[in-house]
Amino acid sequence: MMTDLVTSQPAMRRLRLSPTLSKYIARQYLSWFCSFFFAIVAIIYLATIVDLLDRLATKDVSLGITLNMAFLKLPYLSQEVMPFTILFAAMATFWRLTRSHELVVARAAGVSVWQFLLPVLASSVVLGALAVCALNPLSSVLLSRYERLEANYVRNQASMLAVSETGLWLRQADESGQSVIHAESIKPGSVALQQVMVFRYAEQDRFVDRIDAREAQLQSGRWLLFDAWLARPGVPSEFHEQLALPTDLTADNIQDSFAPPETISFWNLPGFISLMQAAGFSATPHRLQFHRLLALPMLFAAMVLLAATFSLRPQRRGRVGVVILAGMLTGFLLYFLSNFVFAIGLSGTIPVVLAAWAPAGVSLMLGVAMLLHLEDG
Repeated sequence: MMTDLVTSQPAMRRLRLSPTLSKYIARQYLSWFCSFFFAIVAIIYLATIVDLLDRLATKDVSLGITLNMAFLKLPYLSQEVMPFTILFAAMATFWRLTRSHELVVARAAGVSVWQFLLPVLASSVVLGALAVCALNPLSSVLLSRYERLEANYVRNQASMLAVSETGLWLRQADESGQSVIHAESIKPGSVALQQVMVFRYAEQDRFVDRIDAREAQLQSGRWLLFDAWLARPGVPSEFHEQLALPTDLTADNIQDSFAPPETISFWNLPGFISLMQAAGFSATPHRLQFHRLLALPMLFAAMVLLAATFSLRPQRRGRVGVVILAGMLTGFLLYFLSNFVFAIGLSGTIPVVLAAWAPAGVSLMLGVAMLLHLEDG
């Protein structure tokens, strides 16, 4: 029995993955990741420039502004393609280690597939955390600047709505000038503003009058104000049970005027969601974006497991390309299915948390199941 214990101790030690091997595998993976990431980012930047040149062809916009707009949008697009970068980098790493028989030697030494996957999984989770905590705040700030430039140069439209702790602010323009509307809140499920103040200005920002109302309901082509007090400079205030204010706003373009979820930092999303809910607006897109970012490290880990199922086994000559293509198609299929689930979540058909976490969770379980099958086989 003592002999069995002595002979089993080296085998037990061989089952542990050495720090040197872990660092080597992680370094190989990060090297491939950086190569793929910067190559894809460069391609995206060039494609964005071409797209903006086509959209701004009829506008009086200089090349410098076009290049600046493409640069401002680049971090957001880079974040969107990171799951594919993780997939390609993991497949390249495992394929290279398998081709050079380094993983074969590691397996012969008693290292399991889960042990030499651990450095890649840990690196991917760290990359996911960095993408959420660092890259996303940067991309949100730059994307908001891009949105403003695009509104000015492409759509010729400025933002007309803002939400703050004091309520919400709307700006509208008509033939006589412009109006600034402030409301403390909005009735859920409708466009009925509560505790409204309206400041009306003529040309050259000349103040005309102020309206204080209990409620303002958006109807076709007008705001209908109830219990309104109309105050003009040098004239006593007038009370109106109902007062009509012309407008070209609709419920849809008011909702569309909110800051897109992608332009709000991960750290600021919870506060913005609370402000929108307090104001009476639906915060479903922003809640979905928040949970989607939280699930990003899990999605990166799932991409590594999927890459391992297609790249770890030695392949016959001529089948390598087929296997790599199958892995890439699987990644793209998961991407489109994720977008489909997110769209369902935005519609309110399924809970936001389920819509945000389901793609990453299902991909992770699928990768684990396939690896368990291959490992047992």
